Amino acid sequence: MALFGNFSKNKKENLEKGLSKTKESVFKKLSRAVIGKSKVDDEVLDNLEEVLITSDVGVDTTLKIIERIEERVDKEKYLGVSELNVILKQEIAALLEENNSADVSDFELPETDEPYVILVVGVNGVGKTTTIGKLAYNFKKAGKSVVLGAADTFRAAAIDQLEVWAKRVDVPLVKQKMGSDPASVAFDTLASAKANNTDIVIIDTAGRLHNKVNLMNELAKIKKVMQKIIPDAPHEVLLILDGSTGQNAFEQAKQFTKATEVTSLALTKLDGTAKGGVVIGISDQFKIPVKYIGIGEKMEHLQIFRRQEFVESLFS
Repeated sequence: MALFGNFSKNKKENLEKGLSKTKESVFKKLSRAVIGKSKVDDEVLDNLEEVLITSDVGVDTTLKIIERIEERVDKEKYLGVSELNVILKQEIAALLEENNSADVSDFELPETDEPYVILVVGVNGVGKTTTIGKLAYNFKKAGKSVVLGAADTFRAAAIDQLEVWAKRVDVPLVKQKMGSDPASVAFDTLASAKANNTDIVIIDTAGRLHNKVNLMNELAKIKKVMQKIIPDAPHEVLLILDGSTGQNAFEQAKQFTKATEVTSLALTKLDGTAKGGVVIGISDQFKIPVKYIGIGEKMEHLQIFRRQEFVESLFS
């Protein structure tokens, strides 16, 4: 079958529409990079380097991609600029594969004897609560039972927002009053999930970076308390990043990976920005799989990140 395989036409269209601003920006820059050139020479590579850096791919990852393309140019001797787009797609897809951003099936999770626990981290304003709601919707659509835990007890708005999403998706929410111990909320959520044989637990946490030590201690305490109910919990620590913030997302990823063991990433708000290249750089620099991308407001606009489809949509 074609490259997109069983990736549905609607999802493909949503992805291409969601990445349209980044795609348009990249293509304009690429066109300028090769104007008046027939083959890939040092000037074209210098221009390409600038294109990638200004598309928020990041300096280190950009240099890695340029190095790979230079090797191709040396090996294949003559490469026309018309082939540059294809080579760029191939090398970025290969880089994503090496960095564990492997293609996965739709909203499916490993089989576990007990509820599968996802601990969600990220600063306020990145779309954390919205992503949790969309995850719950998609898991439920895939036939799984879901319970949410409102362990961000430092903001009343966080609890209220999660409650709105729980009602919208029609899944249960475990909460306590504002200022309660977050670990206590996590404990109650897992106890409820285990008692009701729930498939998936999604725990929201406070999004504060101003004191990394406090954040680290809080997350460690939540994990320790959860393991009293489910010894392997959490099975996944999902970091939510706002793709539209570009290089700031790198800094957030750096801070959170120091504070806790992040196992997967979700990048949101890619539809409203020309900075979609940040997905490539973050995947490469942190060697953490990008699992989900947000490309619009609708529930269906949270998609599984598939590297081939992402690169094809970005550079085709």
